Amino acid sequence: MRFKWFLIAVSVSVALGGCSYVKRLKHVGQTPKLSAIQNPVMQPGYRPVTMPMPVPEKVSYSPNSLWRTGARAFFNDQRARRVGDILTVLVDITDTAEFGNTTERTRNNSENIDIAKFGGLETYIEKLLDKTLNTKVDLSSLVAASSDTKSTGGGSISRSEKLTTKIAAVITQVLPNGNMVIEGRQEIRVNYEMRELIVGGVVRPEDITSDNTIPIYKIAEARVSYGGRGQISDVQQPRYGQQLLDVLLPF
Repeated sequence: MRFKWFLIAVSVSVALGGCSYVKRLKHVGQTPKLSAIQNPVMQPGYRPVTMPMPVPEKVSYSPNSLWRTGARAFFNDQRARRVGDILTVLVDITDTAEFGNTTERTRNNSENIDIAKFGGLETYIEKLLDKTLNTKVDLSSLVAASSDTKSTGGGSISRSEKLTTKIAAVITQVLPNGNMVIEGRQEIRVNYEMRELIVGGVVRPEDITSDNTIPIYKIAEARVSYGGRGQISDVQQPRYGQQLLDVLLPF
């Protein structure tokens, strides 16, 4: 029976990872391939961003003024502001968190029910119970129950993460209120290991500095993904069969 379940698990694992196995076998002994430069808007699963917008305001024009409506400087602004423009995202993430939690609960219950006097009917009740249960019943200790419960729990979390880098992102969308949706992707291959960094989110034009950069903490709905693929990352991941057993086994 165990061997049968083992064969089923292996079959499911091979079925789920079959295409992946074939793809990986084709690249044995080769370096990871760099992805082609692609339009982020044309990627599978891309969806335009919709955000809450303020009420549109009527724009006033001054024909005789040297000031351009909506401009942030008197001279030509070199900061990114249109779809397709590029700006630099300064990624500096230092995340440290420590949590500790201890819970202890103790409860003792004791219940005793007896019928010493019941309006003169205690004798009748004793006879009725004796006849029904076919045993002698003592009403002075009719019901006695006790319980003792104790629960103790403790947990702690300690996490420390740090990521510092820069990445160029492209404006993929300008929202009606002037905010811009950006997305950037960077791939770096060192020997047989590929490192991939993806950044996306919504930025305000006024948060872009004069040197056309913006820090990560000023990006709304920020999405940062940093990972790798290659021989080192492959060794660090458990096998498909082990991952399948981790999901299916209840123990």
